[in-house]
This record gives sequence, C-alpha cells and structure tokens, in this order.
Amino acid sequence: EVHLVESGGGSVQAGGSLRLSCVADTYTYSSYCMAWFRQAPGKEREGVISTGADHTYIRGSVKGRFSISRDNAKNTLYLQMNNLEPDDTAMYYCAARDSSLCDYSNEYPYWGQGTQVTVSS
Repeated sequence: EVHLVESGGGSVQAGGSLRLSCVADTYTYSSYCMAWFRQAPGKEREGVISTGADHTYIRGSVKGRFSISRDNAKNTLYLQMNNLEPDDTAMYYCAARDSSLCDYSNEYPYWGQGTQVTVSS
C-alpha cells in the first residue's frame, strides 16, 4: 500500500502559476511511475502528465505550460503549472504505479485525496 498526500492547490487568476506537491510514504518511491490526473466537475478524470525513469508523458493541452519533477530524496513529486487557464480548473490527483510502463493511460492503483485548483478569468 502506498499513501500519497497532495498539497499546493488554490485559486488563481488566468495567467497565474501554482506548484502542486505530492509526498509518498514508500521507500521504493524512486522506482515508481508517478502521475498527475485531474477531474473537472461533470467531466471524466484525465491524465495530465506522468513520469518514470527516463520518459515523461504529457497531455497536449498543457504542453509548454505544465512540467513534472521529482525529488527522490524527499519522496516528493511536483507539478509546476504556469500560464493557467480557466479550463485547468479541476481537482488534481497524484497517483503511483509500481511499473516501468508509466504512460498515464495505464492503470494507476495508488491515489492521493486530491487538491483543488481553481482558475478564474
């Protein structure tokens, strides 16, 4: 079992930035695929960005604005979001997968509780 705790959400105006954090409680964190998903009201959950040992997968609508990084020493995953748009408004979830196949189209079994991001125009 892997426990994930997100933080860093909030309300910003369009064009603003936020950085989300996700702390994992597993000592094997560095070998896991890690991903960020989001779910807007009335919409299905979608993968935003995911990363493994040597590749990052990113949704086209956030390319050039969002980036993912990880600090393995701190078991922490980050999502840097710049130039935010109202369509980025959603609950953002951190997820983990014990695999070398890290594309967010794969099943991720471990999830955090989510952190809300609201972008106003």
